[in-house]
Amino acid sequence: MSTTGSPAPATDTSFDAFGFIARFAPLIFLLVLMAVFAIVEPRFMSSINLFNVMRQVSITGLLAIGMTFVILTAGIDLSVGSLLAFAGLVAAAVAKGGMQDRFTVGDDAVGYGWPLAALAAIAVGLIGGYIQGYSITRLKVPPFVVTLGGMSVFRGAALLFAAGGPISGFDKAFTWWGQGKIGPVPVPVIIFLVAAIIAHIVLRYTRFGRRVYAVGGNPEAARLSGLNVNGIICSVYVIMGFFAGLGAFVLAARLNSAEAVAGTGYELTVIASVVIGGTSLFGGAGTIFGTVVGSLLIGVLLNGLVLMNVSSYVQQIIIGVIIVLAVAFDTFAKSRRKRG
Repeated sequence: MSTTGSPAPATDTSFDAFGFIARFAPLIFLLVLMAVFAIVEPRFMSSINLFNVMRQVSITGLLAIGMTFVILTAGIDLSVGSLLAFAGLVAAAVAKGGMQDRFTVGDDAVGYGWPLAALAAIAVGLIGGYIQGYSITRLKVPPFVVTLGGMSVFRGAALLFAAGGPISGFDKAFTWWGQGKIGPVPVPVIIFLVAAIIAHIVLRYTRFGRRVYAVGGNPEAARLSGLNVNGIICSVYVIMGFFAGLGAFVLAARLNSAEAVAGTGYELTVIASVVIGGTSLFGGAGTIFGTVVGSLLIGVLLNGLVLMNVSSYVQQIIIGVIIVLAVAFDTFAKSRRKRG
């Protein structure tokens, strides 16, 4: 009771069903989807198939982690697949010791080893990301245009670097990073989950993470608060480049081959994973956890459709529709929050 005799203010204890659904929609959809596929196709829930799903999403999942940083600043990167292909070919050439032994198989190949190959892939990714980030912030070219150009440039560079052909046949130490297991868990899955945990910590618990959200939420307010907006925007494209390089190394190790057409179409899958996971295309809202769920959701969806013998063309239609619905839902939820 109030000491002044006036009634205490009423507290709204009603359950906000829409808010709950908006917050956990990707996870709810994932669980429902898994339950449906488990009923329709019993093979779906086998441990072999589930680990296969995780292995399949690990590469695009790594790219999606980097894309989360970019989209949180209201940016976009359409070049991720092309940059991955170029970085993978450079890593493969380093692992083989040059182009002269590009088709030498297995342990007979003479090269510089997987550590330098991994560093080469990541270095290419970092440089590519920095060039695009610099172009966006210093030349004032929109991210869509810069990365659309980057998609063409990096793909062309990959074709030029390897003369259109693949580089294949790596030693076992290299391929272990894509084909090996620690216990029952594939190594690419472990790399993906560790990267997700680190990225989550960076975004949620560091000053840099808070600045990324601030720039995405209101860049002008962030600038007036003294933040280096251009520096932060450039840095998220560098982070994207890092994950493109890391993903390129893991993909080459998994396939035991690197080629210029690698990563074709990854842009759609990666952006879909981030958006479906709840990261707003308008910037300032999203989580790494949501991105992981979004990546798994697309992986589960595609795997289930394959087990049900659904055409790959139909699969692309379904993913496209889901992207549109996810963005529409995000727009509606944002407008509802403003009205509230």
